[in-house]
Amino acid sequence: MSDPAGITTVSQQILKDFEKVDILVNNAGVTRDGLSMRMSEADWDIVMDTNLKGAFFFMQAFQRGMLRQRKGRIINISSVSGLTGNAGQSNYSASKAGLIGLTKSLARELASRNITVNAVAPGFIVTDMTNELPDDVKKKVTDNIPLARFGQPEDIAAAVLYLAGPDAGYITGQVLTVDGGMVM
Repeated sequence: MSDPAGITTVSQQILKDFEKVDILVNNAGVTRDGLSMRMSEADWDIVMDTNLKGAFFFMQAFQRGMLRQRKGRIINISSVSGLTGNAGQSNYSASKAGLIGLTKSLARELASRNITVNAVAPGFIVTDMTNELPDDVKKKVTDNIPLARFGQPEDIAAAVLYLAGPDAGYITGQVLTVDGGMVM
């Protein structure tokens, strides 16, 4: 995701194998947490390159085909951290906030061709990344979620499926927050 040449190669292979892309879901994300005053340029860059730049290049790679078809769905997986910020995650929060801005800009650019561009902002979801959190941190987080639990990957999949489907044809430039009420 952080290599534009690699993205070009993969996207060309996808188009060769499938001829077109109707739905693009940008779901890559990495973290390199640390306080901003100690964050290295390398930790900043890898997060930005993967979470934001990679999504941009994939959207760019498939836009022309969607424009020719006069239809398409692009769904970017952001994060509630992109809406609220998070101490120790200035790079991650900035990348996910940038993805929201990119989503809104491309929604405006592509709407006239019936291409919708939206984002899903997950809260705390049960994943390998959240499983590594210490139990006391998990409890503190859960105490701040009105539904009092972490979400499941299926919760995010359902939101993506909705935005990719025909019932969401009049929704573009939006951020669907799937977080158990955490940032309402």
